[in-house]
Amino acid sequence: MNYLFIINNAPYGDERPYNALRLAFSLAKRAEVHVRVFLMGDGVLCAVARQVTPNGYYNIERMLKSIARRGAVAT
Repeated sequence: MNYLFIINNAPYGDERPYNALRLAFSLAKRAEVHVRVFLMGDGVLCAVARQVTPNGYYNIERMLKSIARRGAVAT
């Protein structure tokens, strides 16, 4: 199965990118699944290196790297 996630929101404005990446990572763990993540608009900010995350927040960059090792990420 193939899945494509399109992320168009900034990484820390709301929880949409976080939830999309959580689901993508869970699916990417399965052997029969291929996951692709496409970042557009403000979603491109999810791929900024060495992000400084606010206290209590998840690190989107780290999540994206984990998915990139198992699938594909495009900006």
